[in-house]
Amino acid sequence: MRATKEPAITVAGLGKTYRLGAFGERPSTAAAAAVQWLRSTGKQKYTLFDALDDVTFDVPQGEALGIVGRNGAGKSTLLKILTRVTAPTRGRIELNGRIGSLLEVGTGFHPELTGKENIYLNGAILGMTRQEINRRYDEIVEFSGIEKFLATPVKRYSSGMYVRLAFSVAAHLETEILAIDEVLAVGDAEFQRRSIQKMREAAQGGRTVLYVSHQLQTVQALCTSAVLMDRGRLTFAGSVEGTLQAYRDSFESFALAQSEPENRPGNGAVRLSSVRMSDEFVKSGQDVVVDFEAPPSKDLVGTYFVSMHINNDQGAVIAQCDSRLVGRWFDPETPQKGRLVIRDLWLKPGQYTVDVYACQTGVLDAWEGAWRFEVLPDLPYPEFAESSSTEKGMVFVNFDFERA
Repeated sequence: MRATKEPAITVAGLGKTYRLGAFGERPSTAAAAAVQWLRSTGKQKYTLFDALDDVTFDVPQGEALGIVGRNGAGKSTLLKILTRVTAPTRGRIELNGRIGSLLEVGTGFHPELTGKENIYLNGAILGMTRQEINRRYDEIVEFSGIEKFLATPVKRYSSGMYVRLAFSVAAHLETEILAIDEVLAVGDAEFQRRSIQKMREAAQGGRTVLYVSHQLQTVQALCTSAVLMDRGRLTFAGSVEGTLQAYRDSFESFALAQSEPENRPGNGAVRLSSVRMSDEFVKSGQDVVVDFEAPPSKDLVGTYFVSMHINNDQGAVIAQCDSRLVGRWFDPETPQKGRLVIRDLWLKPGQYTVDVYACQTGVLDAWEGAWRFEVLPDLPYPEFAESSSTEKGMVFVNFDFERA
């Protein structure tokens, strides 16, 4: 992605390779390591995994860049390399300015220090003087809304309090680049709205913003350009609308890859063998019925549960249906056939996808894009009205107006 502005970030041939499945337990002494090597006859006992491969792009100064892609695409790995949390295996990065970041909850703050102490610690790490931090301190505190807890060690904060303060610090301290990795969902709706507005103001003020998200509508609201990551590679770079269309168009190849169990996340103790609906077309207000099957497993002790997500074409989860909520558990010792029936969900016309997760204490199988269906443009209401009557909101609702 090239522009006439001087780039704030230049990435060329970036790659990150991890070594998976090392032989046996890690030796604790040199003698144990030598014995292990002799027993392995010196052969390689691990595989290499490219989390990123040959990623190249520029980000102009003042750009708000969205980084989108499905789980495992390499989005967070890319952001961690750009923010120097981890080192690349190969390639080159040039940063024109200081970078402030907010990655997953739990990074960046010292748990034993108070909120106030962590504000100054973060500023010092970014190379700021105490006077520079003092100048922004009141704004940080006011935006975070947790003034009463600034004398409390952050290890006692809730995840919401933590994110409020961490975002406020990252957004207000005077860095040229701001990097955010989908943490705003932890805050309430009002905090999310103010955070998006703050990032927009940061970009308009000349700062460069990098934003990783699954929520494509948030990328649309915030970003001025975007890139699409797919299995470690950058597959599209350009306008936000162009990137989101490329994301939607990539579903077929993604779904095909996910149909092979070995390509899916999860520990594999249980693998779903089938997920399907009787029809790929439904009407709004009609029951959504999803059937699934799983073979028996000898690798799991105790029952497991199934959780299904219905997502719109923007990547937003419209409904989460977890079998635990209705007391349904599944026995791994016998073949399982299950059915999800969703009633009274009035979906708007468009394309939707189904993700299915089999879980116990951890994820056994994560089958994203297991099915896709389309809701037909038949309104479930008795009267016809112009498009402005239905354009807002994510779903239709069963409502009526009555005389009080």
